[in-house]
Order: sequence, then C-alpha cells, then structure tokens
Amino acid sequence: MTKLYTNPILRGFNPDASILRVGDDYYIATSTFEWWPGVEIYHSTDLINWTVGAEPVDRPSQANLLGNYNSGSLWAPALSYDHGRFYLIYTDVKTTGIFKDTLNYLIEAPAITGPWSEPVFLNASGFDPALFHDDDGRHYLMNMLYDHRLDHDGFAGVVMQEYDLAHHQLVGARQKIFQGTQLGNAEGPQMLKRNGWYYLICAAGGTGYSHAATIARARNIWGPYTVAPNTPLMTTKPHPDSPLQKCGHVSLVEITPDEWYATFITARPLKLQRGNCTLGRETGLTPIRWQDDWPYLLDGGEVPPLQSPLPSIAQDVEQRTDFSETIDFTTAKALPISLKSLRGPLGDHAQLTPAGLVLRGQQSITSLHRQSLLARRWQAFHFTATTTVDFAPTNFQTLAGLVLFYDTDNWQYLSINYDETKHTRYLQVMVDAAGQAHYASPRIPLPAGLVTLRAEVDHATSQFSYQLPDNDWQLIGDGLPADQLSDDYVKAQGKLAFTGAMVGICAQDLNDHTSFATFKTFDYQERR
Repeated sequence: MTKLYTNPILRGFNPDASILRVGDDYYIATSTFEWWPGVEIYHSTDLINWTVGAEPVDRPSQANLLGNYNSGSLWAPALSYDHGRFYLIYTDVKTTGIFKDTLNYLIEAPAITGPWSEPVFLNASGFDPALFHDDDGRHYLMNMLYDHRLDHDGFAGVVMQEYDLAHHQLVGARQKIFQGTQLGNAEGPQMLKRNGWYYLICAAGGTGYSHAATIARARNIWGPYTVAPNTPLMTTKPHPDSPLQKCGHVSLVEITPDEWYATFITARPLKLQRGNCTLGRETGLTPIRWQDDWPYLLDGGEVPPLQSPLPSIAQDVEQRTDFSETIDFTTAKALPISLKSLRGPLGDHAQLTPAGLVLRGQQSITSLHRQSLLARRWQAFHFTATTTVDFAPTNFQTLAGLVLFYDTDNWQYLSINYDETKHTRYLQVMVDAAGQAHYASPRIPLPAGLVTLRAEVDHATSQFSYQLPDNDWQLIGDGLPADQLSDDYVKAQGKLAFTGAMVGICAQDLNDHTSFATFKTFDYQERR
C-alpha cells in the first residue's frame, strides 16, 4: 500500500514559503509579520516533518517593528544559498494605504543557525524581494513594483536589477521583466533555472480565495517571458469544495532530476464553501512533473491534493500531526521557540525564575509598540490552552491572564483585574472584535493565590474557564465566536489581515510598568 502524507506540512500561520535545498537538508522560510523573532526558518531531511531551525531576524537593528500596523512588518522572506553562504531577503512593510513603504533588506550567514549579519538596505520600490544566483556568477534582485499613483494599478509587475554580492550594491538599471497575467496582482517572484530556461514563478490573484500561482519562462534572464500553457499552475478559485483553499505562492525544489515538489500557500476553512480560516495561511507540499519543459501538478490540474504519496526520501517516515506541548516555566532554562512576542524582544520584561516566568506589565493589549505578551500559533481546530498564574494587582490599570489573539483589534482575553471599591481581585472576559470592545462575562470574585485559566477552542467556538486549587473547573461567560479571529473576519471589516490566530499569556501595567505576573505553566493540547 502506498503511504501518503497529508497537507498542510506546516500547520497554522506559516505563509509565503520559500524552499531551499542544500545537500541533504531542506529549509523553508515563512513570513512572521509583526511576530518576533522575525522570519521562521524550518529544517527537514524528508520534506514531511519540519522543526524550527532558525529565527534569523532576532535583533531590533535588523528590523525595527515598533509602531508598524497590524499585518505589516516582515513579509514574504526569500531564502537562497551560494558558495557556502545563506542569504535571506525580507520586506519590512511600514505603512499601508495610498502609499506603501516597503523596506527591503538582505542578511547573510555561514550556517542556517547563524550568526546572521546586520542588514543591507536594498530598495523600497515594492515588496516580496528575492535574490537569484545564476550559474555564471551573477546575482539578481527581483521584487514586485508598487505603484502609488491613483490612476494606475498598484501591482505594476515584476522588476529586476543586477546585484553585486561582493560589494552589497545594486548595479545597472532596474528593468521590468514581467507585467503579470490576466489574474492580476503579480507578486512573490522567484527564479529557477533548468535546461537552459529561466523560470519566473509568481503569486497572483491576491492572497484570499482568488489566490493562484503562475509561471513564465525565457532563454534570457531579462526576457521576454512566455506564460505557461497551463496558467495558472495552481489555484482553487473555481473550486469552492476543495478542502485546501487560497492555494498559490509556489516555490519549487528538486529531489532528483525526475522528482520535484512545490511548496504553496493554503488555508483550511472551518466549513466548505469558504468559511473562515482560523489557522491562517499554512504551507502545503505537492509533487510536480515536467512536460515539454513546463512544470505541472501531478494530475495535470490546478488544485493540489489533500494527500499525496510520500517523497522517496520519506518512505519510512511517520508524519507528525499533533503539536501539543507542555511548558513548565519553573524548570525551563529558556523560553521555547514556539512562543513569540509582538514587534520586538521582551528583554528583562520576561524572566525565567524558579518561581516561574515573570512577565512585567507594559503597554495595553491594543498597543502597536511594547507589549508583554507571549503566544504560540493555533495548529489545530480543536485545542485547549491552560496557564497557572500568580498575580496580585494593586489597581485597576494592572491586568494579566490568558488571551486568544489575532491582532490588537481582535482578541478574547480572560484577565485578572482589581476592584478598587471592594479591594479584591476578579476575573472577567473582555472581547475586541474589529476594534469594538465589550465585556463577555460578569465579574467573578477571585481570592488571593494561584489560579489556573483555560481556553478551549472547538472549531468556530471558544470557551473560557478557571480553576482554583483543589476545586473543579468553572465556566466563565458563554461560548464566543472563535472564527472571528481570522483573516476572513478581519478583511470583512475592511482591514488588511494576513496572519493567523495565536494563544498566549500577557500582562499589562497602564500605570507605571512595575507590576508583574508569575506564570507557572503554559499547556497547549490539541484534541481530535
């Protein structure tokens, strides 16, 4: 019996995959947007099971994200390798609207684990840059061209310029090499050379349910490029019943001359016919075959399958499907790599001690600057997250607790608060949906000491509860619409949204930033 793997291979909020092979090692870089450290680089030797191998943007000098808007910051990284060095290009998107400030940077390292260099500024003409190393020793920078003029299409095609890698500077004139296809929104350019052909692979159609991937080729790197007869190479736009949706943004990798694969963006709606996708945009993998020097999906269609035969390098592999984890902060020597902060490092605002993780309160949960928040991706439609915390607030402006978080305008927060009239603590659920906040539970009086907080997400519904030592679990508030923590919901409110739902712990001090909460544990358990 043929063994199969199931898509996606990177579950939960892992979009814009750029795949790279170096020897027997495979790497995928994915976008992290405002989450810190920036850019996730995964490692695998079988293409099926992946672990985080590096988080290369880990210093504010490489990207200052403070104040960047939600779903801005680090977009579409491109990973490459040449003569013993790894190169990573990324965009720091600072603004949106009529103008879009897209600062493109290059960093490099002798190994995937680093040390990664300080950034070299490349340009700001558009986002989704990529570096191509030709076999004649020349190097080329590509990116989509953004046009701010009100009477022009903002997606103005793909431009390219030669890059002097030794002197870290662009040389020659910028040239447009591809306008795109009838699908529109040509972005995410990547270059591949095979059998004397240069292949330009682009994302198209936008990032939602019209997403797609196109491919064009030329004998000369500068073109002219001819669009493939099977355009688009991939899309699910006409296929609302596919369990994999929003498919596109392809990146190709060779296993052997006769075995190729493509990574791609995908999303899994809570219900068919295009419901909300709480796990965000994920990374899938599908086999590729070549015909007449054009790449095709294995069946010749445009929809990647949910399941495919295991690659030849993964015949004895069992695919990991459960990403549960239990964190004991009282014994941990370092924060696990699964936990990420917002827009920058926490520094001494997050300290591991024998008593647990001490989070010192900073700005509010709606701040675009400095928050004391640590969270991990949702990687399953049904999970529970619990944390045991010790927190003694002293005024109404100090809070701490457990949060289901999409961005600063969309979250569900079970927090420990202080009642200045009764001089006691209490629990309460507050919800923000598209910037409209409200309380979603009554105040629950809370005695001093430890309390364990829990959030259960079951597909489209979330439910908070709490437990005091030696007591049973108590529900707090009613079930909430978990599916509002999704790109789809946020976009329906007229805002840009490209990330995914997270669950985590946080503390705020809106007074003098001196209060702290001590978290003993954080437990994330996926349910089936």
